[in-house]
Amino acid sequence: MTNRNNFSDIPENTIYLRRLPIDDALIRLEKYLNQAFVSGLYRIRVVHGKGTGQMKNAVREVLSNHPLVKDFREGYIGEGDAGVTVVQMHDRWKGEQET
Repeated sequence: MTNRNNFSDIPENTIYLRRLPIDDALIRLEKYLNQAFVSGLYRIRVVHGKGTGQMKNAVREVLSNHPLVKDFREGYIGEGDAGVTVVQMHDRWKGEQET
């Protein structure tokens, strides 16, 4: 999760989990989702790679049960295809979390 802007407390809209052990990746993902929500990011990208699909399945299992995630989908061509999951976060400012 490299931050390329000058604001160290605002996360990038992409987290890279490729080549990490699944347990470590899921811990990073949980922390990142919380940071993204607090920062008001609406859409984020989770780069998990294609590989065997184990990381993608684990990531999507977390996303499907996460209270800050509104929806998610596989990346389109040009977004990373099956190696990326695009996540729509609940809107922090509208209180959408209570649906």
